[in-house]
Amino acid sequence: MVFEPRDGDAVAEYQVPDRYQSWAGMVHGGLVALMLDEAVGWAAWHAGHPGVTGRLEVRYRQPLQLGDRVRITGRVEKMRRTLVYASARIERVADGATVAEAAATLMEAPVQGSASAGR
Repeated sequence: MVFEPRDGDAVAEYQVPDRYQSWAGMVHGGLVALMLDEAVGWAAWHAGHPGVTGRLEVRYRQPLQLGDRVRITGRVEKMRRTLVYASARIERVADGATVAEAAATLMEAPVQGSASAGR
């Protein structure tokens, strides 16, 4: 997944490979959570507040089938001291249906090493 900044959000499109099948052609829920976590992390990064996830609350709305192309969007909602409050959403490109959503709190963390380190 490659997240690009777009209108204040971090956005990526992705099609999950078959190796992440859970059962009967469905994507494993852990991978759905991973995509949401990446989205909030990249949103914070693009907003200039890199950090690590302290809390991630995921709401699964529909199963994600292998082969479905999705758009993953992360957004920083607000900042409070060293905490970044962010949200993320996964929607199916074909019909715009919401697959999952998340609310997250990230703890700002300085980037170690060069500008290319981490993200």
